[in-house]
Amino acid sequence: MRIETDRLLLRPHAIEDFDALRALMRDPEVMWHITRVVPSDEDIWNRLLRYIGHWTALGFGIFAVIERKTGRNIGGVGFADFRRGLGAAFSASPEAAWVFAKEAQGRGIALEATQAMHAWFDAQPFGGRSVCIINPDNAPSRKLAGKLGYVETGPTQYHGETTLTFERLRPV
Repeated sequence: MRIETDRLLLRPHAIEDFDALRALMRDPEVMWHITRVVPSDEDIWNRLLRYIGHWTALGFGIFAVIERKTGRNIGGVGFADFRRGLGAAFSASPEAAWVFAKEAQGRGIALEATQAMHAWFDAQPFGGRSVCIINPDNAPSRKLAGKLGYVETGPTQYHGETTLTFERLRPV
């Protein structure tokens, strides 16, 4: 599965993405609204394997975002089943996720990548409703979610912190 846009290649993660994922996940500015815990190599390895496994087990997953011009891995976007325990309504649908390296931010790359992943998702037989969670203080991510058609469904508690839940229905 590959998606190409003018500037980006979205493809499932591979073992070779470990170093790029480590750099992304250990950047405190990138992870500020996601977690303050610095992950170990073991945590990052397990996340990478989870990303790879989603594609095999579920037919969807998190794409590595590759900048076509440079060949650099600059983030990740896609859909997952993270089993967050946020209730039946939330868990009933794939969860959208996106995260980008600092050098990718402020360039329209997040919108380009997430629009492409949603177009792909909407064309799938399982496409339709998707959900996501966003830290209330993450204004850029909330703005992006709005552009993608996500509507806030309310606050919830996740790992002892308040987070916002959103849902998106396939456009008609």
